[in-house]
Amino acid sequence: VMVWLRRTTHYLFIVVVAVNSTLLTINAGDYIFYTDWAWTSFVVFSISQSTMLVVGAIYYTLFTGVPGTATYYATIMTIYTWVAKGAWFALGYPYDFVVTPVWIPSAMLLDLTYWATRRNKHAAIIIGGTLVGLSLPIFNMINLLLVRDPLEMAFKYPRPTLPPYMTPIEPQVGKFYNSPVALGSGAAAVLSVPIAALGAKLNTWTYRWMAA
Repeated sequence: VMVWLRRTTHYLFIVVVAVNSTLLTINAGDYIFYTDWAWTSFVVFSISQSTMLVVGAIYYTLFTGVPGTATYYATIMTIYTWVAKGAWFALGYPYDFVVTPVWIPSAMLLDLTYWATRRNKHAAIIIGGTLVGLSLPIFNMINLLLVRDPLEMAFKYPRPTLPPYMTPIEPQVGKFYNSPVALGSGAAAVLSVPIAALGAKLNTWTYRWMAA
């Protein structure tokens, strides 16, 4: 019974986190968010996506103890998001209206850290969490540079759920800072470590709860 409970709790957590990641991406990862608020939104998005990836990936990896699990988890998130993009397409939006973040390479770095340090949990949290936070904004900026004219798309296909105060505006690029990748990577690297520790603690709590 306890084995069944442990597996059920484990898979339920993975599904919940993966679904939430998809919803967060749909709400914060489309053209409106990327372009209307320019670099400020990119920094916020970098932090949210990095921390969201690392909390689920570290939990899943430590649960199985198998290097490569984080990449598998990121793949699940990616597939979910691509499927969700189909819902927007069905509503008449272009299929690339929602930009799917590049999670997999960052998750691979976490797996590589876990493997290279011989499954050291603390190294995975500190080094792996830092690498995820540093790398994800870089990969996502490359991803955005390959997308066709996002500002034009934002005006052409506004989200129907946007409140009036979030109507498309011309982005103020470079008004406050000139390097969104550097700021996003720095902030995400710092915040991803404690969030990774939280993911590791969730794993411990899960076992304790099921053993009670």
